[in-house]
Amino acid sequence: MKSSGRMTIGELAERFGLATHVLRYWEDKGLLEPARGTSGQRTYGPDDLGRVALILMGKEAGFRLEDLRTLLTAASPMDHRDLLRGHVEELERRMARARAAKELIEHALDCPYSFAECEHAREQIAARIPAAPGRTAAGPA
Repeated sequence: MKSSGRMTIGELAERFGLATHVLRYWEDKGLLEPARGTSGQRTYGPDDLGRVALILMGKEAGFRLEDLRTLLTAASPMDHRDLLRGHVEELERRMARARAAKELIEHALDCPYSFAECEHAREQIAARIPAAPGRTAAGPA
């Protein structure tokens, strides 16, 4: 960082291992507001370092950029409890799917049978086959 404590877009991008176009995109989406030098060049300071780290944490948590903008531009993220609760519910659904996938793979690794011979695999496959239109699993409608 320069003695002024300011960085160029290239320096900030390098610090986080990002491409400069990512920072420009985040700026376009309202997530970053860099200061501008006299020539119009973007400059970033310590607060921007924290903001980029927070954006990356939000992305790792699965937030969309639009949701991050909503949360980061609010006086408090707690002003958007419904958004946060909805995201927790979505994470729970993803985790349940990931657990089911892990269990299926672990079963496949331990099972001495092929998918065609394995009762567990046949049950899992049958559960994924949608009913024909106008029919339920029990028979005609």
